[in-house]
Amino acid sequence: MLSFVLRRLLALPLILLAVTFLIVLVMQLIPVEQRAVAYTTDLAQLGRIQEIIKTNHLDGSVFEQYWRWLGQALGGNLGYSRTSGQPVLQTLLARFPATLELALFTLVPLIGLSVWMGSKAAVRRGKTADAVIRVIAVVAYSTPSFVLGVWLLVIFYGALNLLPGTGNLSNDSAIYFLTGEIKHVTGLTTIDALLAGRLDVFWDAIKHLIMPVFTLMVVGSAGLIKGTRTSMLEALNSDYIRTARAKGMTENVVIRKHARRNALLTIITLAGLSVSGLLQGAVIAETLFGYPGVGAWAAQAAALGDLPGVLGFALLAATVVVLMNLAIDLAYTVIDPRVRYA
Repeated sequence: MLSFVLRRLLALPLILLAVTFLIVLVMQLIPVEQRAVAYTTDLAQLGRIQEIIKTNHLDGSVFEQYWRWLGQALGGNLGYSRTSGQPVLQTLLARFPATLELALFTLVPLIGLSVWMGSKAAVRRGKTADAVIRVIAVVAYSTPSFVLGVWLLVIFYGALNLLPGTGNLSNDSAIYFLTGEIKHVTGLTTIDALLAGRLDVFWDAIKHLIMPVFTLMVVGSAGLIKGTRTSMLEALNSDYIRTARAKGMTENVVIRKHARRNALLTIITLAGLSVSGLLQGAVIAETLFGYPGVGAWAAQAAALGDLPGVLGFALLAATVVVLMNLAIDLAYTVIDPRVRYA
């Protein structure tokens, strides 16, 4: 087992190299003058584009540009993001807690509700509950996240004024963090507010999370619901389930102890993929709701041709995906003792 984990971790640098090189290669499709604009700070510098190109070595080959960036990255310098006006590493450290908070508040209800609905649909196959849940999954799959987000903003922010439209805190609550009255202990606004005993700030942070969390839940639930239903149907139609029923076991025991447990391998895989997908979904959700996470910053960096910013986000995303896949593989051994890795 240890050798398997080490092999997967040793493969991580190779994956990061491939991902970042591919991004540098694709960015070469953007005209060099347009890429150079991302390095300007005022309109006066637009007249010195050629000088900026030379200074930042934007006219070199893709290998020269990548080698220069890689040398800096290995030294702990991921470059300077013109989008955030800060070094890339500093931007990631500052913004990642907000994205992590959004993911954590999405993950528990997403997995819990989707698995329950998928299991319910399988158990009630062909009945009303199954039909309703399948329709919900199809609608969720067919609804673009940005369309859903706009609907939520129009209804709950614009028309009803029940929820805040942007950010992760109101101005009044943010002052407590700026003045140091609430300390940045974990970087998660909800947890730090609770640690400081400020339930009003905690509730304010929760209200800012509701719409982006709901958007991510709806988008991510469709595949998990359908996958859980399919996996549960296969388990319920297997020979060991018929044997369990023949022994006189109650239906609840058959479903919880036998069917659901044997369907867990597929469910865990889909849940892990949903976690990885949250980082991608956060790009749209954070941009739409003005949430100050790495997703919104990455979208701005990509739009402005901010190569160091895009590469920094790619490093984070690739690392999360690789580690999540490793966690899924390790979870297999806990769920099914027959699974062993050499």
